[in-house]
Amino acid sequence: MFYGTRFIRRLKTIKRKQLKKWALNSKPPVVWMGNTNDNKAVQCSAYKSVALFPNSYEVPISSFSRELKHSLSATENVLHLSSGKVLEQLGQSAFEESKSHLLSLWLDQRESEHEIVVYQCDYGLTPWTKQCLKKSNCILVIAMAHLEPNLSAFEQQLYNLQLTTPLELVLLHKFDTQKPKHTSLWLSLRSWPQHHHLRCPTRVLVRKRSKIEDIYGELSKTCPSSDGDFPRLARYLTGKSIGLVLGGGGARGAAHLGMIKAMREAHMPIDMIGGVSIGAFMGALWAQEADLTPVTQLARNWSFKMTSLWRQLLDLTYPATAMFTGAAFNATIYEVFGDRQIEDLWIPYFTVTTDISNSAPRIHRHGSLWRYVRASMSLSGYLPPLCDPIDGHLLLDGGYVNNLPADVMHNVMGARNIVAVDVGSQDETDLTDYGDTLSGWWLLWNRWKLFGQTIRVPSLPEIQSRLAYVSCVRQLEEVKRSNYCNYIRPPIDKYKTMQFGSFDQIFEIGYQHGKMTFPDEKAARRAVQDA
Repeated sequence: MFYGTRFIRRLKTIKRKQLKKWALNSKPPVVWMGNTNDNKAVQCSAYKSVALFPNSYEVPISSFSRELKHSLSATENVLHLSSGKVLEQLGQSAFEESKSHLLSLWLDQRESEHEIVVYQCDYGLTPWTKQCLKKSNCILVIAMAHLEPNLSAFEQQLYNLQLTTPLELVLLHKFDTQKPKHTSLWLSLRSWPQHHHLRCPTRVLVRKRSKIEDIYGELSKTCPSSDGDFPRLARYLTGKSIGLVLGGGGARGAAHLGMIKAMREAHMPIDMIGGVSIGAFMGALWAQEADLTPVTQLARNWSFKMTSLWRQLLDLTYPATAMFTGAAFNATIYEVFGDRQIEDLWIPYFTVTTDISNSAPRIHRHGSLWRYVRASMSLSGYLPPLCDPIDGHLLLDGGYVNNLPADVMHNVMGARNIVAVDVGSQDETDLTDYGDTLSGWWLLWNRWKLFGQTIRVPSLPEIQSRLAYVSCVRQLEEVKRSNYCNYIRPPIDKYKTMQFGSFDQIFEIGYQHGKMTFPDEKAARRAVQDA
C-alpha cells in the first residue's frame, strides 16, 4: 500500500512537470504594432449578463454568487438569479421544454430592468444551466485553485456545447494564501485568454444554505468595499478597471512606490498594473505581494545591491556585446522573484520589451517573471540582450520603444481608468549653436580654460541614447495628450538614472507628490474619472 501511494505521487509529479513544460511553450508573447496616434477608446469589458459556472461540486457557487453580487452593487443595479429563485417566481414547470420561450422572455425583461444580471448556474448541464449559458455575455468558470488542474466532467460538457460566448477562468484561493501556484497548468489545458485569482473571505466557503442566507442578508445592509479581489472582479466585469502604468527611469523608479503608497492611503484600488524597465520591476513587485511593507523592503534591498561596485567589477567582461555578462544583475532579479510565472501574480500584469530580432515591441503577459522583467531592464551596451525562452528572440529594454505604455494598458489590457507615472530622464534642450562644424579639440580646450565659454553640446554616448529613445519620446508626448489616462510626473529630475543609493529620498518625493495628487478617496476617484 505504501509503495502504491508513493508510485501514484511520483506519477502526479511527473505529470505536473510535463504540463508545466508544455505550458511554458504554449503562450507566445504578444507582438503589438498598435497605432499610438489613434486615441479613440476601445470597447472595455462591460457585460450586461454573466454566467457563473462551477467546474465541480467543490465550488461554493451559492455563496460565491452572492459575494460577487454584493461587490457589483457598489456601482450597479444588479440582479442575482438562481434556479431556486426562478422556481419561486415562475413555479415548478418553469424549466419544462415547452415553456423555454416564456422563460427566455421573462429573463429578457429582468435584464432590461437591471444594469447587470448574474446567472448562478447549477452543478452540471441542467435545463437552467443551459439557459444561463445561452443568455450570458460572459461565462466565468469557477474552480478551486488547490485541486488538480485537469478538465472536470462539467467542463467537458461545457466544451461539447461549442459556445461562442467568451469563457474566463476564476481560481478561488483561501484568504490566507500567500501566492498562487501552477496557474500555467490550468491555462495550458484551456484555450481561454483571461484568468482571475480571488482570495475568498471565510464566508464564501460556507456551504450550508441557511447560514448563507443569514450571512449575506446581514452583508447586504453594509456598504460594499472597494478593496479586495471580488471588488476588482466586479470592476472588470463592468468595464471600470483601474490600471496603473509605471515608466522607466532607473533609480528614479523608487518614486513609483511612493505614488502607490499615496494611492492606497487614498483608498484607490489598483486592478491591473504594467510597466517598462524599472517600472516593470516595481509593478511586478506590487502584483506579486500587494502589500506595501514587503514591497518597499524588497525594492530597497535590491536598490542598495545595485550600488555595489564589487559586484559590478566581478561581472565585467570583454565588451563584444555589453560591458557586463549579466550574471550578477540576473541574480539580483531572481532573488526577488524566483521561478514565479506572470500567470501566478495576484493581479493582471504586463511588461514591454524591445525585440531586436524582429524590430518590434513585445508585450509579455505570460511566462517567466524574472526573465521578462530583466529583459525590460536591459540597457544596450551595459547588459547583453536576453534570449526569449519561448523563441530565442533577443530582447532589450522596453523603454527604447515605449517608456510609458499607457496605450498598451488601454488598447490591450482594456483598462478604462489609467494612471501613468513618468520618471524618465529629461534631456537638456538649451544647447549651444556652434555653426556648421564642430572641433573636438576646441571643446576640450574650452573645458580646460579657467574662464572659458560654457559650451552645451551632447556627448557621443548621449547622442546615441537620444537616438535610441526618439520613437519613445514621440510616443510619450502622445500619451500626455491622450484622453484616456491621468499623466503624473513627480519632481525627481535632480536624481540621476544610476543613483540607487538615494532610494529613501526618491521614495519620499514620490509619496509627497502622490499625496498632493490624491489627497483623499474623493480626489482619487475624480482623478481617474477625469482621465
